Amino acid sequence: MRPGEVIALGFRYPAPGRLEILKAAIERDLNGVAQRRMRRFVAAIGNRSLVEWEELHTRTLDLSPLFAPYVGHLIWGENYRRGEFMADLKRQMERHGVDLGGELPDHIEPVLRYLAVAPDPLSDLVQVIGDAVGAMRTALRNAEPDNPYRHLIGATVAVIGSETHVSLGGPT
Repeated sequence: MRPGEVIALGFRYPAPGRLEILKAAIERDLNGVAQRRMRRFVAAIGNRSLVEWEELHTRTLDLSPLFAPYVGHLIWGENYRRGEFMADLKRQMERHGVDLGGELPDHIEPVLRYLAVAPDPLSDLVQVIGDAVGAMRTALRNAEPDNPYRHLIGATVAVIGSETHVSLGGPT
């Protein structure tokens, strides 16, 4: 698995066996800061039951989320520019065989999987991904600084730079 695909697993809805798959992928396919942050994420969610992890995931990412996991929404809000971006991104994802898994094209999970496989990613995405992930990190830090998903965002920051050559700077 490529690093972006490993991080994307953390953004998927929890399921039986997902934690074990995530642990194995972290050890096999990550290193450096991304691996350390993902180990922290797994340690923090590993102390919870599957139901508790599902509740945390839903509270953090789905229903009135603590941070919006949508790249286009964070950059353009709900206007036509986001729509154009999502249409372009969807075409590129289809071209590279990235299944949306029921998410919108600008959701961070399929975006990470796309960045992992696209040798020349959509330039609009490369231009905005750093700002979008930075906004996710800031929103989560402000809303709930002890939320375990802060480690997942930190790992995302580490991987984004390596897969897009975008530097987010600042502490992760």
